[in-house]
Amino acid sequence: MIRVDPGIQAADLGTRIEELWRLSADKILDIERHYDFSAGAPVFTVDGRYATRGWTEWTLGFHYGSALLQFDATGDSRFLELGRSGSVEKMIDHLTHMGVHDHGFNIVSTFGNLLRLVEEDRIPASSWERRYYQTALRVSAAVQARRWTEVADGGFIHSFNGPHSLFADTIRSLRSLALGHTLGHHLMEEGDRRVSLLERLVRHAQTTARYAVYYGKGRDAYDVRGRVAHESVFNTRDGSYRSPGSQQGYSARSTWTRGLAWILLGFAEQIEYLEIVDGAELEPFGGADAVRSEMLAAGRAAADFYLERSPPDGIPYWDSAAPGLDAAGAHLERRADPFNAPEPVDSSAAAIAAQGLLRLGRYLEERGDAESGGRYWRAGLTVCARLFEDPYLSRGTEHQGLILHSVYHRPNGWDHVPPGRPVPCGESSMWGDYHAREAALYVQRVVRGEPYLTFWRGGRNQP
Repeated sequence: MIRVDPGIQAADLGTRIEELWRLSADKILDIERHYDFSAGAPVFTVDGRYATRGWTEWTLGFHYGSALLQFDATGDSRFLELGRSGSVEKMIDHLTHMGVHDHGFNIVSTFGNLLRLVEEDRIPASSWERRYYQTALRVSAAVQARRWTEVADGGFIHSFNGPHSLFADTIRSLRSLALGHTLGHHLMEEGDRRVSLLERLVRHAQTTARYAVYYGKGRDAYDVRGRVAHESVFNTRDGSYRSPGSQQGYSARSTWTRGLAWILLGFAEQIEYLEIVDGAELEPFGGADAVRSEMLAAGRAAADFYLERSPPDGIPYWDSAAPGLDAAGAHLERRADPFNAPEPVDSSAAAIAAQGLLRLGRYLEERGDAESGGRYWRAGLTVCARLFEDPYLSRGTEHQGLILHSVYHRPNGWDHVPPGRPVPCGESSMWGDYHAREAALYVQRVVRGEPYLTFWRGGRNQP
């Protein structure tokens, strides 16, 4: 269980965040100068250098998005130019990529960040430039919403595995649909039928909450509250749910911790987003209170599982039931050890979950639940504090990664295992580095009293 520092405050992370941005700058530039982008998107490091893995092209936006976050945090115009030119020149094909469920990763990290900076008056932009960013986000949202499977009690954006497959990851790609809806866009189907992007967002979130997240209510013999299934499998003929599954976790009945982190952050962000949605628009789905309640229940269950099933420092092992953990003994009673023999840790899951805990905690505190909200908030800061120090913060000048000890696909054996080590360690990932930067920017803005960091247009002042 995470040992939450009861006295920790956001300002306590100031020095670590400053060092993170200093290290981050050189690493972004090193990748841009030396990586061969013609080989495909950079995915993870091998011996400290970014390499590709041709599964799906879902990580390029994290590179250019990282540059935009670097500019946001430091004001260094080199990174604005890199992020803006990279988005405009390299991300165009991704706007109409029909084969992935990852538009919220690639496109919101790039064009979404650019539009946010424009709307916050952080960067100048002509009316045409602003409209260009808006159009890119509208197109991406419609393409993402088109990957739709109807099921008996809802529907979902299906994964690249096919129309039967709902991934936990996709909850964070709902940012794409949210932005498209906020910009007034629809998906146009056959016969000029207009499909609401908000409708698809809510229905996907509801289906994810009902099938990907467990609540300890006896759904099956392994129903533990907060456990998350990476994949939920449906019969596309009659729309019935069939079983849990997993692509990157140990098993369908265990919890892949990065999938858990996606659920935690994705629901926390969508709960925040619903605050700017007109309640009348949510009436067809049971009303604003019911929709928020269902999302909040999923987010809190995932948060509690993360707190209870992580080591004291909040850096989880890659799967809650990874088989080697039994050999590690009381692994939940001591700090995670990325150099352990039985199983690797996944720092990228920690980077994602930390921001989810912070957002969920703040949301609850603002609504009068000081006890739970404060606990989640301090837990998020506790995870960040650990992540932004040794042995996770990458200080080596020859290593292109920012956050060490990330894991991509343990079952497939894709991660680099250093000589003399039994498990992967010491490497970084594009998503882990990006989300560490995003979490650092989030905390930095809170400390400085700057506009609260949201993925949608503009933002609002931190109370």
